[in-house]
Amino acid sequence: MPTPAQVGSKLTSLLFEDRLATDILRSTQRVTLGVLLGILLAVPVGFLIGWYRSVRTFLDPLINFFRALPPIALIPLVVVYFGIDEPAKVIILFYASFFAGVIVMYEGVAQISPIFIKVARTLGASDHEIFFKVIVPLSMPHILTALRVALGVAWATLVASELVAAQQGLGALIQSAGAFFQIDVIYVGIVCIGTVALSMDLALRVLTRRLIRWQDRVEAQ
Repeated sequence: MPTPAQVGSKLTSLLFEDRLATDILRSTQRVTLGVLLGILLAVPVGFLIGWYRSVRTFLDPLINFFRALPPIALIPLVVVYFGIDEPAKVIILFYASFFAGVIVMYEGVAQISPIFIKVARTLGASDHEIFFKVIVPLSMPHILTALRVALGVAWATLVASELVAAQQGLGALIQSAGAFFQIDVIYVGIVCIGTVALSMDLALRVLTRRLIRWQDRVEAQ
């Protein structure tokens, strides 16, 4: 087992060789694209499931069925249908992000109190105004939480997604190092995944505090 000093030395040498920087960039691009696509679909689907009981009755069993399937189990099918190029890796991350995000989204939307809608209608708000001035602001915390959860799940799925003939990326780096018993390189890959994931999560926390600052003011009143 390598010491922290050995792992740090290996990390430094890989950074100077430019290989590690390229792997970090490529993995970050894949995760970002997969999460953005997943959340863009998860938000409207989660809203429909959480807001309309009839839609929830129909889609909830399907969502929970596919959510239980590990992304790594779908790799053979993804290879068959999408090949081994970049889209296949992004699709696996999209799959993981979508089902993680949609659960958080629809659970959050389902908890929005109908009293806000009733008060808005009493004050003469139209359906358009209710949606954009009441429902969307109340849903914003859940959207950001879904984004954070999806981001964490996507990074956890990264190594599985890069099983699909990846030549670059942190997952590919870890798999290649494992084949040659380069334990220090494996630790470098793990540390990099955790560090980048933590950095992105902290950035999302800062964004969340800024976007929903109004909630703190409302609660203070």
